[in-house]
Amino acid sequence: MIRILLAEDQAMVRQGLKMMIETDPELCVTVEAGNGKEALELSERHLFDLAILDIQMPFMSGLEAGRIIRKRWPDRKVLILTTFNDDEYALEALKSGASGYLLKDAEPEALIRSIRSCMSGGMAIQEDVAAKVIPRLLQGAGESAKAVDSSITPRELDILKLVGEGRSNREIAEELGLSVGTVKNHMSQIMDKLDLRDRTQMAIYAIRHNVV
Repeated sequence: MIRILLAEDQAMVRQGLKMMIETDPELCVTVEAGNGKEALELSERHLFDLAILDIQMPFMSGLEAGRIIRKRWPDRKVLILTTFNDDEYALEALKSGASGYLLKDAEPEALIRSIRSCMSGGMAIQEDVAAKVIPRLLQGAGESAKAVDSSITPRELDILKLVGEGRSNREIAEELGLSVGTVKNHMSQIMDKLDLRDRTQMAIYAIRHNVV
């Protein structure tokens, strides 16, 4: 069972999202919040695997709440849900450690797929959003991109490339003929070597350094 914290300031929208999510019997909204500040307070008292946060809420935005949740509880994933098809918001969300950025008008199946992608270690970015975000990450890469750190081994470079492509741990393991545990160990070593916090930063690093 995947336990979810759902933060949305409009009660009717929140209930609609909850009903959509729980059409999958393995997903359960165990914590509900009406704003970012409440989401943080509830995070202190409740266990959950994924926080789905509306981007604009009273008292504290979903972006800020997500950034703090990722910092305090690195094992918890964050999915930003928004009405804004804006690459600036998407970039900020990904840079703050979110595993996904999804528009509220997405189909229920897309929401469930995004939740599962986040939980499997992948990145969930709606195609029309990704089409705007990826060029921004690549912008100026030809001029300013630096060589990948020399301490990165060929195997780690393979993994870094696949993370940059948005592959999940299982997909990387299958592609390279490794166990999921071995992939996780390599990723931990990569993050230590490059002083990165999470796989989202790894993906951004891969894109900016022309690994992808």
